[in-house]
Amino acid sequence: MSTTITNSTAERKHSHVDICLREDVAFSTLTTGFEQYRLRHNALPELKYADLSTETDFLGKRISLPLMISSMTGGYSEAADLNRKLAEAAERFQLPLGVGSMRQALEESSHRDSFAVVRRHAPTTQIFANIGAPEIAKGLSDSNLQTMIELIRADGLIIHLNAAQELFQPEGGTDFRRVLDAVAAITAKLPVPVLVKEVGCGISGPVARQLLKTGVQVIDVAGAGGISWQKVEETRYKSMFGIDTRFSTQGLEELLNWGIPTTECLVEVAALRENSAGTRPFSIIASGGIQSGLDIAKSIALGADLAASAGALLKALHADTLEETLTAWTNDLRATMFLTGSATIAELQKNRPISKQ
Repeated sequence: MSTTITNSTAERKHSHVDICLREDVAFSTLTTGFEQYRLRHNALPELKYADLSTETDFLGKRISLPLMISSMTGGYSEAADLNRKLAEAAERFQLPLGVGSMRQALEESSHRDSFAVVRRHAPTTQIFANIGAPEIAKGLSDSNLQTMIELIRADGLIIHLNAAQELFQPEGGTDFRRVLDAVAAITAKLPVPVLVKEVGCGISGPVARQLLKTGVQVIDVAGAGGISWQKVEETRYKSMFGIDTRFSTQGLEELLNWGIPTTECLVEVAALRENSAGTRPFSIIASGGIQSGLDIAKSIALGADLAASAGALLKALHADTLEETLTAWTNDLRATMFLTGSATIAELQKNRPISKQ
């Protein structure tokens, strides 16, 4: 199915959602790596299934499931309806919810309600604002920061790193200088936690270490294996210009699949916490290709505090099966906990998975 592409920021955001729903933009040569792990069966769990608890704490709040509905959309008229439905699900399941990039809310007040709607429909659960690295590198005023936080009464700010996406985006901003300094400045002044995530190419251990030194409280590894935002932007580029002559044929294939698998990122970042005595506590989110409660369970067992999903849940929302999907993922997770003898998420986190290799 063809996708209509236009140049305005609002229409670009709309096209992103449309492409993710209708085109094949998944990684084709990289997987998340979850298939390389299994959890060890416990034939004597000594548990009552009904007594299992999937609840956990995230940034000081009790949530029902170690899952965040990850940043998806906002900034155009139709996004208000999508964000309303996501917020309703987040509130019902008591899950954290991240909104899409709020750049448009800073540029134009007309689209602010597409973000503000989430707090009206999710009054008690955690909601996180979101802005990109190129925007913070250029400089955000205190007023900009205040607008994003107050608009949705945010419990924190997500800063997303998207160098590969910006590289492929026809209108992309590729000046990533001063990002670390900007992150440090924001963490120093904001009264809410700062979270940093990739958008699907992954955060390595060394990069996570740099970010943690700035005062960031949460690292969302957002690894490769789910949606390739290079492919999303390549689709837009070809629709606008007909052909992409920016790269060689061989180089393009590898660049479209560029990234670090989710599990590889997770192992590296979790090692920072396990091997660095005296390091300031931080939380880890595993995202990038999460497709089931088994993926959530493996994420927790590999060291994450919770998982996050955008692509799979967006497709479920589009198919009007979001609540059914979240219920099924919860049941997957509970089954895995029972079969590993883990009564709580904390116990599951101690149940290290076995590599199949």
